Amino acid sequence: MLKSNKMKKNLKLFICLLVILALAGFFRLWQLNSIPPGLYPDEAINGNEALTSPGKIFYHENNGREGLYINLISLSFSIFGTSIFSFRLVSAIIGILTVLGLYLLTKELFAQYNEGKSCYIALLSSFFLAISFWHTNFSRIGFRAILLPFILVFSFYFLFKGFREKKILNFIISGILFGLGFYTYTSYRFIVLLLPLILFCWWLIYKKQNLQKKFLLFTSYLLLFTLILALPIGIYFLKNPQDFIGRAAPISIFAAENPIKEFGKSLILHLGMFNFRGDSNWRHNFSGAPELFWPVGILFLIGIIFSIKEFIFSLRNKSCSLFIVHCSLI
Repeated sequence: MLKSNKMKKNLKLFICLLVILALAGFFRLWQLNSIPPGLYPDEAINGNEALTSPGKIFYHENNGREGLYINLISLSFSIFGTSIFSFRLVSAIIGILTVLGLYLLTKELFAQYNEGKSCYIALLSSFFLAISFWHTNFSRIGFRAILLPFILVFSFYFLFKGFREKKILNFIISGILFGLGFYTYTSYRFIVLLLPLILFCWWLIYKKQNLQKKFLLFTSYLLLFTLILALPIGIYFLKNPQDFIGRAAPISIFAAENPIKEFGKSLILHLGMFNFRGDSNWRHNFSGAPELFWPVGILFLIGIIFSIKEFIFSLRNKSCSLFIVHCSLI
C-alpha cells in the first residue's frame, strides 16, 4: 500500500515537471524565428562567426567572446541548416534544460531539510524560472550569457549529489561542467570563487564522519577534470593576455576614478534590480522593470531573510549541512 502511494506521488510529481518543462518550451520556442524580430548586431556577429570560423576556443572580435556558444550555433547550423530559428534554437534548448537543472539542484539542496517537501519546492522553483521574463527573453536571443545559469545549476547539482551519494562519477561530471564554464561568459571567472567555500563546508562534514580521505579523493577528481577541461583556454590566455582582460577591463570598477564609490553604486543597483528597478536596456528587459514579478519578488525577499536567519542559526549550532545549503542560496 505504501509503495503504491509512493508510486502515485512520484507519477504526479513527474507529470507536474513535464507540464512545467512544456510551459518553458512553449515560452522559449513559440515563433522563435520572428520574436524578437530581426537580429541584434551582437547576435549577427555570433552567427557570422559560427558560419565562417567555427571551432575556436576564443573569438577576439567584438570585445572578445568565449567560444562554446558560437560553436554550439555552428553545430545547430550543421544539423538544422542556417536560419534564425536554428541560430536561436541553441539558447532555447539551453533555457529549457536550465529549468530542469534548477529542479534537480533545488531538490538536492532541500532534501537535507525534508525529502518529501523538497520535490514541491523544486517544482515551484522550476515553475518560476519557466515563466520568468528575463530568462525567457535570454532564451530567445543569441547571446552566450544564457549558458551561465545552465552550467552552474548542473555543475552544483552533480557536486552536491556526489558528496551525498559518495560516487566518483558525479564529481567527474561536475568537474567537466565547471571546466566548460570557462568557455561560456566572462563573469564565470568570478562565480567559481564560490567553489572553495562550498568545498570547505563539505570538508567539515566529512571530517566529522572521519571521511577525510574520501573527501580528498572526490575533490581530486573534481579539480582534475576541471583543470583538464579548462586547460586549453588557460593556455590561450597565457599566450594572449590581452584577450583575458580585454572585455572586463573597460567595465571594471577599477577603471573608474573612485572604485569604492563605483562598487557601492553597482551594489545598490544590483540589489535593487530584483524588486525595484531593473535593466533599462530594451534588449534585455521592459525598460526599468524589476527582474522579478512582484509576487515572486516578495517571496524572494522572504526567502533571503529566512536563509540569513538559518545561516546564523547553523553557525551557532555548528550544523555544517545547513551551513552549506544557505551559503549556496545566499
